[in-house]
Amino acid sequence: MAYDAVKMQDWQISEEAEKKMPTPDEWREKLGLEKEEILPMGRLCKLDFMKIIERLKDRPDGKYIEVTAITPTPLGEGKTTTTMGLMEGMGKRKLNVGGAIRQPSGGPSMNIKGSAGGGGNATIIPLTEFTMGLTGDINDIMNAHNLAMVALTARMQHERNYNDEQLDRLTKMRRLDVDPTRVEMGWIMDLCAQSLRNIVIGMGGRMDGFMLQSRFGIAVSSELMAILTMVRDLPDLREKLNNITVAFDKRGKVVTTGDLEVGNAMTAWMRNTINPTLMCTAEHQPCLVHAGPFANIAVGQSSIIADRIGLKMFDYHVTESGFGCDIGFEKFWNVKCRFSGLIPHVSVLTSTIRALKMHGGGPKVIAGIALPEEYNKEDLGLLEKGLPNLIHNINIVKQSGISPVVCINRFHLDTDEEVAMVRKAAEDAGARCAVSTHWADGGDGALELADVVAEAAEEEPDFKFLYPLEMKLRDRVDLIAKNVYGADGVVWTPAAEAKAKMLENDPQYDDYTTMMVKTHLSLTADPAIKGAPKGWTLPVRDVLIFSGAKFLCPVCGDISLMPGTSSNPAFRKVDVDVETGKVTGLF
Repeated sequence: MAYDAVKMQDWQISEEAEKKMPTPDEWREKLGLEKEEILPMGRLCKLDFMKIIERLKDRPDGKYIEVTAITPTPLGEGKTTTTMGLMEGMGKRKLNVGGAIRQPSGGPSMNIKGSAGGGGNATIIPLTEFTMGLTGDINDIMNAHNLAMVALTARMQHERNYNDEQLDRLTKMRRLDVDPTRVEMGWIMDLCAQSLRNIVIGMGGRMDGFMLQSRFGIAVSSELMAILTMVRDLPDLREKLNNITVAFDKRGKVVTTGDLEVGNAMTAWMRNTINPTLMCTAEHQPCLVHAGPFANIAVGQSSIIADRIGLKMFDYHVTESGFGCDIGFEKFWNVKCRFSGLIPHVSVLTSTIRALKMHGGGPKVIAGIALPEEYNKEDLGLLEKGLPNLIHNINIVKQSGISPVVCINRFHLDTDEEVAMVRKAAEDAGARCAVSTHWADGGDGALELADVVAEAAEEEPDFKFLYPLEMKLRDRVDLIAKNVYGADGVVWTPAAEAKAKMLENDPQYDDYTTMMVKTHLSLTADPAIKGAPKGWTLPVRDVLIFSGAKFLCPVCGDISLMPGTSSNPAFRKVDVDVETGKVTGLF
C-alpha cells in the first residue's frame, strides 16, 4: 500500500514499512539463498558475495538497468527515488526485480543533503540505519585509509631519526627516502570539515612525528572507496590495496602501500566490506547497498560486486549512478562497465520540470531554502529554454549504444502541458519517455515507467566505449570534454600538463582508466553555468594518481575533496529519545 506522502514524513513512512520488512530468515527463503550466504547483523544482514557468486556462476544474467539524471539542481532530482520507484513498479508487475545503490556519507547526511535514500513512498528502509553508518563499511574504509597514512608518517619519522644501520637493526625496514613535498595521500573522515582541507602535522619534538603539510578529504573520496566499488573479489581487493601510490621518493619513484608493508593489514580492516548489505524498498523489493563514492570527486557508482550478484539473483537488476549523466553515467559507461565486463540494456534518465526551468534561466536554487515561486507555477517558456539540457544528456546516453528512457519524476504542481512538452522533446530526441509519480504513489505511480523500461530492456544494446585504453590521457580528456560535456576543447595549467605528459610517457599507466573530477551542477566546470552552453573550454589544474584503483583523475576547475558544512546543518535537529533510544530529526 502507498502511504500519504504529503502528510507523512519520510521517517514515518519508513517506520510503517519496516513493520512488514522481511527478517534475515525470511529474506533467505524469499531470495532462495543458502543459510551460510546470509550474514545477520541486527535486523539487517549482509550477503556473502563469494559464496553466492560461486553457487550461481552458471546462471544467466538478468537485464541490467542503470539510473542517472539530467544536470541537477542542488536539491537533486530524485535518482534514488526513481530507482526505488522503478523497482516498486516492476514489483507491482510481478517481475523478479532487485537493485543496488550507494551508501550515503555522514558528511552530507549531517549537513544539508539528508540521507539520500529516496523519499515518500519510494524510499529505502530501514532509513535510520541507512543514514547512520549502516553495517560499518565506511568506518572500516576510514581505518584502512588512515592506517596507510600512519604507516607513511611513522616511516618518515623513523628514517629521519635513524641511520641506515639503525633502521635495519631496530625496525627491519629499508630506507624509502620519501619526498615530503610529494605526498599524494591525505587523511579522511566522514564529515564535511572545511577547516581540515589544509593542515600541518607533526608539530612538536622529534618524537611527535614528521612535520609536513597535509590534508583531510571526505571518506567517500578515498581511493579505497573507489577500489571497493571496482573489485571483483577479496584477492583482487588485497592486490589493489597494495598498489596505492602514497607518495614519491626524492628520485621521483613511486612509494606504494606495498612498499610500506601496510596493504595486507588494510585488507584485514576491509575484509567484511566486500559483502553488500541487504535492504529493501518501502514495498519490500530487495536492494543491495554497497560502496558510497561521490561522482564529482570519485567514481560515483554502487559496486561491481553488488551488480554481479544482483544480475544472478534477479531477472531485472537496477543500479544507480551518482549525480548527473555527464558525471555519473560517463563513469558508469567508460570505467565501471570496462572493469566489470557487464553490458547494460537501459539507462533511465531522471528529469524534473523544476530542474529544466532552472536550466532555462530560472532563479537560483539553494539547498535548504524554499524554491522561488517561479518553480511552483506553469511557465512553458522557461521550461522550453531548459530543454537543451535534457536533449544533451539523452545524446550522451545514445553515444554509448544503450537505450535511453527519460523518466519525468512528476511533482504535484507540474501541469499536464509542462509534462507533455518534456515528453515530446524526449521522444523527438530519440528516447522513450514515461511519467512517474512514485514519490506520492509508490509502485502504482511507476507502472508506466516499469513497462517502458521492461520494453526497452528487450532490445539488444549496441554498446561501445567512448575511448580505447590505448588513447593517451590528454586525448581522452579532450574527447570527454567535447563529446560528453559539449566543450570546444581543454586548457591545462602548466603543472597539470607536465604531470599528464609524465604519465603518458610511463607505460605502467597505459591501462589506467580516466576518472574526471568536476562539478555535478553544470556541464561545464563552473557550477553557476546552467543549460547546455556552447563556446567554452574545460580547465584542468591537476591529475590525481589512484594506482590501486588504476584511475588517473584530471581535476577540472575549483573542486575540493573535502566539502564544507553549511551555516544551518542538519545535525542541529538530530537527537535521541532517551527513553526509547530512537533517533529523531534525521529526515
